[in-house]
Amino acid sequence: MKLGIVGLPNVGKSTLFNAITEAGAEAANYPFCTIEPNVGVVKVPDERVDVLGKLNKSKKVTHTSIEFFDIAGLVKGASKGEGLGNKFLSHIREVEAIVHVVRCFKNDDIVHVDGSINPIRDIETINLELIFSDIEVLERRADKLKKQAKGDKTAVKELELVEKCLSVLNEGKSIRSLDFSSEELETVKEFNLLSNKPIIYVANVSEEDILKDNEYIIKLKEYADKEGSEIIKISAEIESEIASLDEEEKKDYLKEMGLEASGLERLIKSSYKLLGLISFLTTGEDESRAWTIKAGTTAQKAAGKIHSDIERGFIRAEVISYEKLMEYNGSTVEAKDRGAVRIEGKEYIMQDGDVVHFRFNV
Repeated sequence: MKLGIVGLPNVGKSTLFNAITEAGAEAANYPFCTIEPNVGVVKVPDERVDVLGKLNKSKKVTHTSIEFFDIAGLVKGASKGEGLGNKFLSHIREVEAIVHVVRCFKNDDIVHVDGSINPIRDIETINLELIFSDIEVLERRADKLKKQAKGDKTAVKELELVEKCLSVLNEGKSIRSLDFSSEELETVKEFNLLSNKPIIYVANVSEEDILKDNEYIIKLKEYADKEGSEIIKISAEIESEIASLDEEEKKDYLKEMGLEASGLERLIKSSYKLLGLISFLTTGEDESRAWTIKAGTTAQKAAGKIHSDIERGFIRAEVISYEKLMEYNGSTVEAKDRGAVRIEGKEYIMQDGDVVHFRFNV
């Protein structure tokens, strides 16, 4: 899973990126500090795979991971090349979802590119640049389709869809706001439009405001509710503090702050939900491992996540939920002896937390 962290310059993107990835991306108090996107690979916290690893004395414990791309600050006019904008927009095209960092804190020592703190204006500045870029892409496509449309029913149909998208974009609305049929949706995905990418707003607040909503957060929540988007409140200061702590120290620090989980953990959880992802687990003496798949994936397709041979030669899946397995102290052998392990076929729809052993023959 690739997530692109975007936002105006100096909203705390790189500080947040450094904290959640410990990758040491440069963070400086001037625009365009980040030109090429910094990439950080983050382990997805999942206590279940750790527990299975300990109970089964696995030689190796492997978590699934997320790639975070710290994309340089966009500015007004980016779609026309302002502030190296075209390059930055091309980086956004490569990610599966957008993490839009919005500044919701006051600090006279950190300059704002537009001179004042206004989260809604900042969001609309970036959204408009994504929309302008999409208009340019679709207008070129429309010109090409108009030439093909004479006598080509497929081209006519696609042209109608392009024009439907353009009419919404020209109203200043994102493609995300449109409803499509399943057939249209497949075609729109091929367009790879920036304003169609799923989005999470990350409100970067001061340490003092992490447990209460300041005036900026209240306005941001109203905006996101209308759009049907999610907001996560994060303090880049706090994330920086806990980045270097071990797990026990981290838990103690978060408890002192009155927080149940770190900003990174909350962001990952929301990202999974946004992209419709779940995890299934495999465990044994050699390795305990988490695997990420799309919700609705069949057992045979999930097997292919491990190896194409397992998918091709799929016979059956031996499945038990993690919660049920814990009743047998994590022992799949004991669970099987007690008849608690289910036998599922290739069309079984995988569930989050399924612990699976695939039988196959090639």
